[in-house]
This record gives sequence, C-alpha cells and structure tokens, in this order.
Amino acid sequence: MAGDRVARAILHSLPRAIMMIRTGCVAFVRRVGRIGRVVGPGQEGRATRADDGSAMIEFVGLSVVLLIPFVYLFLCVFAVQRAAFGVTQAAREAGRAFATADSETQGMDRARLAAQLALADQGVPGAPQVRFAPEGADCGAGDPGDGAATLEPGASFVVCVRTVVALPGTGALFSGITDVTVNGQFTVVIDQFRADRRETQP
Repeated sequence: MAGDRVARAILHSLPRAIMMIRTGCVAFVRRVGRIGRVVGPGQEGRATRADDGSAMIEFVGLSVVLLIPFVYLFLCVFAVQRAAFGVTQAAREAGRAFATADSETQGMDRARLAAQLALADQGVPGAPQVRFAPEGADCGAGDPGDGAATLEPGASFVVCVRTVVALPGTGALFSGITDVTVNGQFTVVIDQFRADRRETQP
C-alpha cells in the first residue's frame, strides 16, 4: 500500500535524524569543554562567563532546528499508520455489515456507513471509497474492480476501502501534493448454509 511505503520511508530516515541530534550534542559538549580550557591565571572565570551564554544559545538553537524535523517525522508516521489501521478496520466492518444484511442494496448501504464510522473512530475524516472487487483482487491497484458484491450462499469477494490522508501541517496550500492514499481490504465469504438473499434470483 502507498501508506505503508511512505511510513517505511519515514521510518528509514529516523536514524539519520537521531544521528544529527547526537552530532549536535557532541559538538555542544566539545564547545563547553573548550570554554573551560582558558590559559592564564585569573582569566578562566571571565572567559567562561563570557562564552557560557553564547554556547547555551547555540545549543538551544541547534536543538530546535534538529528536533522540529524529527518530531514532524513522527507525526507523519502516526498519521499514515492511523489511517492504514483505520482502512483495514473499515474494510472488515464493511464486509461484515454486508454479509449480515437482508438484501444486497441494504448491504451496500450498511457497508459504506460501517466503513465511514470505522474511520471516524480512528480520527480519519471524510467518506472513504468502498468497492466490492472480485475474489483475489488487489485493493492497492489503481482499479481493483467493483460490482462483485452478492449474497449468494458460498460466494466470496473482496471489500476494498480507500481514503486519502493529508500529512500534518500541509493544509490547503499543498493539498493533493503531499496526500497519501491508503487502502484496506477484507475478503467476505457468504455462509453457504444461509438462505439466498439475492434480490435477483437466477
């Protein structure tokens, strides 16, 4: 899924961000060490007091510059993973809602509502795209198919739920550029011992 690829890319960059923070801290420690090594009697205290404030400002500034991207990476990972978990749960709930419906029309309405509620529980706004693809379809494909929903006993098909997640802080300015598409799927198997609830009987 696209969401998983983005999450893996973000997680792959985390060690580099940690290394940058570590390098900054080491540089600060060395800076403080140089401040204390002042030659000359009576000069050490004056030099330390003169440079101590600037060293602290440098450390705070460096920490802010390095920590902000680090925190943003975590926020992006959490946003994508939350949406990925949400669409997986939404597909499962949609499949169950359809399988227990009294008719196929009712089942589709129930499935879409169940998917929307499942995503809302995860804090993902908007109405997701719900498709009923043939058995074995890949919901991560551009067009996994649709129209395979049926209540025929023993039938099997795939429920695909797709939604778009905007990365934190992008807003309307970068809408569509930084959006991440996440997909969830669930295979529905209609109980073969239940009555045939199809609206159009063969």
